[in-house]
Amino acid sequence: MAKTANEKYEILKKKSITIFGKKLFRIKAKMSFGNVKKNEEGGFIESEKNLSVFGDAWVSGNARVSGNARVFGNAWVYGNAWVSGDAWVYGNAWVSGNAWVSGNARVSGNAEVSGNARVSGNAKITNTVINLIGVCDFNITMYGKFLQIGCFLHTFKEWEKIYKNNKYKNQTSPEDYKRCKKAYLFCRSIYKQNQ
Repeated sequence: MAKTANEKYEILKKKSITIFGKKLFRIKAKMSFGNVKKNEEGGFIESEKNLSVFGDAWVSGNARVSGNARVFGNAWVYGNAWVSGDAWVYGNAWVSGNAWVSGNARVSGNAEVSGNARVSGNAKITNTVINLIGVCDFNITMYGKFLQIGCFLHTFKEWEKIYKNNKYKNQTSPEDYKRCKKAYLFCRSIYKQNQ
């Protein structure tokens, strides 16, 4: 198979950072694509294998992609996010803020990983998560042993007691209660897989 010339971006060898002994280089768009303008500087990658030369995938801001990690499709990694190891971010997925995606993790579809989120190991985050959480009409955030649904923040053990005792059942519509409980059960299964 012939190697395809990279007409999408260039690696700026003179603009580098070293993190944990790995040298990463800032990138610069050679052409306009998606929301990226020609000559716009992006984030940092270790090598061309980290960011596809096809599609609208991009790394911007101070985001970093290293190791065997790959960003492709229309995915974006931005802010101070870091994708490393053998992780993949693809589809229309976004990784932003101070989020880390590492190990063999896969973030795909329309998934968004942000804030201080950590996705690692063999975790797979797809648009299934977003669709399930999206039907709840509340923001849902998982971090560590905590799950926040709307303004209610509890550990997974506390949520289990809440749903066992139907604590919030009269504080929302029956439909929202069922949807939030379904989201809780799904998030709990992800939490248990990562323990």
